Amino acid sequence: MSEPLPIIRLQGVHKAFNGLVVLDGIDLGVERGKTTVVIGPSGCGKSVLLKHIVGLLRPDRGKVFFQDREVSSMSQRQLVSVRRRMGFLFQGGALFDSMTVAENIMFPLVHHRIGPAEQHEHRCRQVLGLVGMDGLQNRYPEELSGGQKKRVALARAIVMEPEVILYDEPTTGLDPIRADLINELILKLQRTLGTTAVVVTHDMSSARKVGDRIVMLHGGRFIADTTPQGLDSIDNDVVSRFVEGRAGREELAELESGQMASNNSAVTENTR
Repeated sequence: MSEPLPIIRLQGVHKAFNGLVVLDGIDLGVERGKTTVVIGPSGCGKSVLLKHIVGLLRPDRGKVFFQDREVSSMSQRQLVSVRRRMGFLFQGGALFDSMTVAENIMFPLVHHRIGPAEQHEHRCRQVLGLVGMDGLQNRYPEELSGGQKKRVALARAIVMEPEVILYDEPTTGLDPIRADLINELILKLQRTLGTTAVVVTHDMSSARKVGDRIVMLHGGRFIADTTPQGLDSIDNDVVSRFVEGRAGREELAELESGQMASNNSAVTENTR
């Protein structure tokens, strides 16, 4: 019996910005119902990868598929139907400051004209309940803590009942307790909704806790593909130093010279 087709596939994807290669012919298949975690240093192209999956960026070469549909060749109109089946938790939450919590969450329903208006408030309460935020519908983002903003943004990401949730640095900027709460929410959503998840992070505690599979992006390519349990046994110095949070000779040399080395992470910071 043949293996089931991955719900997301990247085949030979290349992407460069101003001549700098960020993705260098990567291949990735994301298994349905599982959480795939993409780790790697800041600026290595993790967020660029996510944007290719949802069609916000197109590859210079290669193809991106959602199920059997090629996302990378779709028009903006065709992409709408795919994006309705994906939830995206942006790195900063990307809440609208002028909207209340409820208005932020119901915005995708209104924008895509999903269901009658009288059902929107009920759906809003449902998803806020899932993330432990029901009762804060009338607050504005400026009245929320960092962790609360992340949870509201997550509620908005799942309001249309997506098959896939893409998480861009979900624990960045949070203290360890709030970060662990987000990790627990990711696990809860996988259990209760059965969603497929792709999580981009450099938080190793988060990667180990939520991931079924962990891949590491470095130099435009995947240099590790393993499970959380197998991460420590990989015989690769770059992987080991990242996992352990240990600076290498190049980074230490930067401190001595006072200059940033000319590497991908330095140049691609704005392309994440």
